[in-house]
Amino acid sequence: MYTNLLARSVHDLTAAAWFGGSLMGAIGLNGATAEAKDPTERTRLSSRGWMRWAPVQTGAFAGHLASLVPILWKNKGRYASQDGVMRWTWIKAGVTLAGAGITLYSSILGKKVDALSEEGAVGATEPSATASPELQSAQQQLKVLQWIIPVFAGTVIVLGAKHGEMQRPENVKKGILQSLPLIGKAGRS
Repeated sequence: MYTNLLARSVHDLTAAAWFGGSLMGAIGLNGATAEAKDPTERTRLSSRGWMRWAPVQTGAFAGHLASLVPILWKNKGRYASQDGVMRWTWIKAGVTLAGAGITLYSSILGKKVDALSEEGAVGATEPSATASPELQSAQQQLKVLQWIIPVFAGTVIVLGAKHGEMQRPENVKKGILQSLPLIGKAGRS
């Protein structure tokens, strides 16, 4: 009997890497680099840390997307027959794509901060009073995004748990019954 254990494991672990990596970066990496004695080292060191994480993050996104193929294939019948499965799948896809876009945008901002690191900073996301408007803008945006990204990643994990709950036999039965025209309408009244 074929199961999706490997695909589902990859799917969950890659979402966990996105969540954990982004949260550790915001708290650990950005927080620690703010303690550097040299103000020019604060953004430079943070940028170097994020650049080291970027290939892992990219691999996690690629693995997350690749793991969808067997998961979607194995569950194709449920999308058509179980009420709510397709809707929650589209919601999860939208959250994942929006979060990936925000993560990519923060990477672009991070490269801008790295290029301007010689200006110095109070912290990785806290500009100095003498910083250029370009550096200040990038850092201020990153200050917000560093917390928004783990929210998106965490939401993807929660939506994955929602999908798992929808696969419980009693929920599959209920969802299939609700998708039937006569029963579904009566149950929604």
